[in-house]
Amino acid sequence: MLRKLKTIFLLPLSAMLLFSACSSNNGTAKITGKETDASSKDDKNKATETIEHKSEHSARVSIAGTDFVVNGRTLWINGVNTPWQKWNDFTGNMDEEFWDNEFARLAGDNINCTRIWLNCNGEDIIRLDNEGNITGINEKHWDNLDRLFKLDEKHKIYVMPTFLSFDHFKEPKSSAGKWQALISDKAKADKYAEKYVKEFCTRYADEEYIFAIDIMNEPDWVYENEECGRIGWEKLSYFFGKCAAVIHENSDILVTVGIGIIKYNSDEYEGNKVSDEYLRKLTDDSKAYLDFYSTHYYNWQKPWFGFPWDKSPYEFGLKDKKPCIIGETHNDDGAEINMTLADKYKSVYENGWNGIMVWMQFTDSDYVWYRYDLTRLAANAMAELIPEKIHPYD
Repeated sequence: MLRKLKTIFLLPLSAMLLFSACSSNNGTAKITGKETDASSKDDKNKATETIEHKSEHSARVSIAGTDFVVNGRTLWINGVNTPWQKWNDFTGNMDEEFWDNEFARLAGDNINCTRIWLNCNGEDIIRLDNEGNITGINEKHWDNLDRLFKLDEKHKIYVMPTFLSFDHFKEPKSSAGKWQALISDKAKADKYAEKYVKEFCTRYADEEYIFAIDIMNEPDWVYENEECGRIGWEKLSYFFGKCAAVIHENSDILVTVGIGIIKYNSDEYEGNKVSDEYLRKLTDDSKAYLDFYSTHYYNWQKPWFGFPWDKSPYEFGLKDKKPCIIGETHNDDGAEINMTLADKYKSVYENGWNGIMVWMQFTDSDYVWYRYDLTRLAANAMAELIPEKIHPYD
């Protein structure tokens, strides 16, 4: 991400229909004969048609084969990262007007999904003791998310909330050791999944514009960097598997992990640390799996792993049969490969990826997202190319 450039609707109709049916039955209870039967059947048929019509317009994203689908129609993620406004925005100080305006801007430029960090680092949301035990959750966090998820529905923008980042584990942040202790202990990892992840699912399982949950941003650095604890993959991946299982148990929201480098997402390199087989082996839970892969790519990776723009997910190293997106990447033009950002979007689509989400860190100096001019051009070009896949729910 640019920040670490080194540092590296629907209202439920069941109650209304039930009331309607009861009223109809009560109103005709004294009428006898075929007329009553016909009227009752007509009412039931109309009710069924209404329910089916509403279900056809659900915005919930699911998976069919290697595609994202909405009501049976293919969805292509024409996406961005708008990760934070000020850093840790959802601790009780959410700027609702800001996010309302930004969702409106994205919708106006045919961007259909954005990745937002719900918790950037520290303990402002999930409070820990010195041993990494959860002592409480900031209730104002939930109030902020209630409002955030009303805005995404208002503007028909999918959100991919990211729960944690390597930043939580990075010293000299005072709480880094606490997070390192949490993720290194299975019992404490289980508590996180039960106390935070399950609560999130309980509250927001019916929010149809939550595209997917990203359990953690770039755990690669927690594994590789001394300042983040150099925690082994068996502990990190147990944590991912446990969280994924809890999400699958308590909702139908899709699940992923934002892997920073393809080498940890592919058996061609260090091994796929988030494969179904690995997560299930560590957790002994059949629900411990990711629904799709969300690999990150930046140009510094090219000398070791190539670049994905002219390759299919399979050719880039993602061998499992899952939907695959580039979940974070530059939103400027890569002169070194002679491709504009619009070229990259188009090439990614033509090579079989299921979407792209460029990084757009907010810059306070001029109060704009970094190079949004290029993002706008690329996203609108894709909306012209495949409008039915950018807005399948319309």
